Amino acid sequence: MGDDTLDAGDLGGWLDGMQRALGGQVDADVPCGDCTACCTASQFVHVGPDETDTLAHIPRELLFPAPLLPRGQMLLGYDERGHCPMLGEHGCSIYEHRPRTCRTYDCRVFAATAVEPDDDLISERVRRWRFRVDAADDAVRATASRAAAARLTQLDDDLDDDLDDAIVPSSPTQLAVLAIELHEHFLGRDPVTGDLCEASPTDDVLLAEVERWSPVS
Repeated sequence: MGDDTLDAGDLGGWLDGMQRALGGQVDADVPCGDCTACCTASQFVHVGPDETDTLAHIPRELLFPAPLLPRGQMLLGYDERGHCPMLGEHGCSIYEHRPRTCRTYDCRVFAATAVEPDDDLISERVRRWRFRVDAADDAVRATASRAAAARLTQLDDDLDDDLDDAIVPSSPTQLAVLAIELHEHFLGRDPVTGDLCEASPTDDVLLAEVERWSPVS
């Protein structure tokens, strides 16, 4: 591993951990070091109405209703520099009370799915990540994650006109996260050997999964 690269960890273990984080079971465990790219990338941070502890630690004037989402769903904006207003000189000023969005954010989703972030600082970080793919199953899961992202990217073109109101990812972050969540639909078992192999879900299956997904980032 070169001097400029970063160890992203074992891919299979990371995928399992990321899915638990997205399911709300654990916080994402990201080796950020001194990187604050996601905090300085002009990103809106979603805060749900059930996050009462977080809401109590963010000044009310910094929050505004999230467009197109139900009442009570809020967004935390950014300052004139594109920085999260809760980012202080020594890092996040409300780290122990940070939003769920921040607890589950992991820029390695871009490296795993080959989705390009829309921020240069995050892109620079993502290009440095290198996953370890030691097991055959992990290599197949890596391919499935990328295949899910590529298929979702084309979803609008693949759908018929009467399905145009499907919930399609509208940002690179949403796309990469959804690809991780759905990558198992791109996996199957070889009927002869039982080995994990690539699969291709039908449009109906994929559409049903996408429609169940509610984007909040």
